[in-house]
Amino acid sequence: MAVHTLHPVGSPPAPPVRERTSHLLLRAWCVFVLFQALAGVGWVHAFGNTITIVVTVVSALVSIAVWVSVRPAINARRLPWFVLGYVAWAAASILWSAWPGTTALTWLLLAITTLQGLFVAAMLTWKETVAAIAGALKWVLSLSLLFELGVSIFVRGPLLPGFILPAEKMDPIVYWSRDNLFDGGRIQGLFGNANLLAVVALLGLIVFAIRFTARAPRRVLLVGWFVLAAFLFVRAGSATAYLSAAAVVVVLVTVLLMRTVNRPGGRTKYYVLYSAVAVTGAAVLWFGRSVIFDALGRSSDLTGREGIWQSVLERAQQHPVIGWGFATPWLPWDPMFDGWIVDHGETVMQAHNMWVDVFLQLGLIGVLIIAGIYVAFIWRAWFFAIDRPRFDLRDDRPYSPLTLLPTLVATVLLVQGLAESGPLLLWGWLFIVMLGFKVTQSPLVGVGPAEQSLAIEQGEAVSDAA
Repeated sequence: MAVHTLHPVGSPPAPPVRERTSHLLLRAWCVFVLFQALAGVGWVHAFGNTITIVVTVVSALVSIAVWVSVRPAINARRLPWFVLGYVAWAAASILWSAWPGTTALTWLLLAITTLQGLFVAAMLTWKETVAAIAGALKWVLSLSLLFELGVSIFVRGPLLPGFILPAEKMDPIVYWSRDNLFDGGRIQGLFGNANLLAVVALLGLIVFAIRFTARAPRRVLLVGWFVLAAFLFVRAGSATAYLSAAAVVVVLVTVLLMRTVNRPGGRTKYYVLYSAVAVTGAAVLWFGRSVIFDALGRSSDLTGREGIWQSVLERAQQHPVIGWGFATPWLPWDPMFDGWIVDHGETVMQAHNMWVDVFLQLGLIGVLIIAGIYVAFIWRAWFFAIDRPRFDLRDDRPYSPLTLLPTLVATVLLVQGLAESGPLLLWGWLFIVMLGFKVTQSPLVGVGPAEQSLAIEQGEAVSDAA
């Protein structure tokens, strides 16, 4: 007669708990949302403005429906109020906007991107969030390589947006792909812009390295994805991305040094050293920019950006407090932007500096709100990375590599924001909203965020309320 017991030694081993299909579908949808933001202008180049707008709006409606259905636990006192304030101020600017149509349309993009960032952060745990980002990056980077490979093998020449072959030789700035994969030139991937490809590849390097260090499944494949990201990063050849990578290394080293401190006041010397390196680096970059950018194959005025900044600041100073009206990006068919600033025969669609762009659109008030967003995010992300998870008397819990992601992403966006307006839209804005919201909400769970991520990776039972 068989006798069964509930004693762990005598009971038969239970199979691992399987995730519900609904949650797997939710995670897949979050990957698509992130892919949509990361691919950015690639959607417009491939399918045009109309289809891109339809897909964007429909995806937002789907996310709203899922949110209402799932109803994740949210602490209203820990909402990202600076972010919501920026969205509200951008909406209010339609009252005085010099380009009301552009303000209305671009504000819709801002609102949808904000919604999607909050959605992903509310639906997934930290481990799932990083895994979803990695999944979206895999799609973007692999499709970028396949796109360039297809152009080089089948088209054997430049390609215009919409998969159109140019009838005659045109300025390379208008090409979606320049067919540079096999000739050693800069490649542009799905984005049609080498700078955009490079910064997403840098993000891939960060995320894949974190996943590898966190002992995620299929680590051998992660090495392959890391190599792909590195290849695209180098072949894109972006000076801004190179500077961002250097800043990431400095911040990463500082964080790891901070984690070694185990006595009060021990971090002071590292803060002093970090500040000295930052000030020295900024001085070298400014006073030696001619030598540095010549070495990187770029002009000392950041490929004409100083001229763009001057033109934008001249207009911005006419309405310095409230700005001219929200417009991220500048829509080139709007009469106020069409032909205003022209580069290589094309109307410029951004100020190529996040702070200058906000000053033009939303004035000093907008600049102060954006500064508040970044100060709050960097402050929380920094201590999220360097502090041990602590919610009781125990002070020896291990660090999780996943906690490095917010502060490293903030570093990339801050450096990118000096030469691009990318942090104000698409994945740049979504990541600030998503990671900032995640950092503020996750400590409310019964288990600290870093401890929770490590416990999940080790197969322990934890709360997924975050």
